[in-house]
Amino acid sequence: MEQAVIAALLLVGLLIGCGVGATYARAKRGWTDYRTIKNSVPGARRTAWLAVRAVVIKVGVIALLLVGAAAYAATTADRERASPGPTPTVTPAPTRTAGR
Repeated sequence: MEQAVIAALLLVGLLIGCGVGATYARAKRGWTDYRTIKNSVPGARRTAWLAVRAVVIKVGVIALLLVGAAAYAATTADRERASPGPTPTVTPAPTRTAGR
């Protein structure tokens, strides 16, 4: 009888030990993942700001090019309109003779 009680207690201890060990391993893995991600945040933040900076520079260059193109179009159009352009010439139509 004493051996059965010892075996039952050993089995219950093994089950509880496995559950506690699995929970501890999961908690330790979660803590390790948390520290890894926490340490990688400054690098990711720096990368994000570099990407934002690149986009802002590209948008600024495009805006400057558009403003320059609009200014160029505005200044050259007035000069062309001020000078006289060619006038179309009318060619006389051939006259018909009565005999034909």
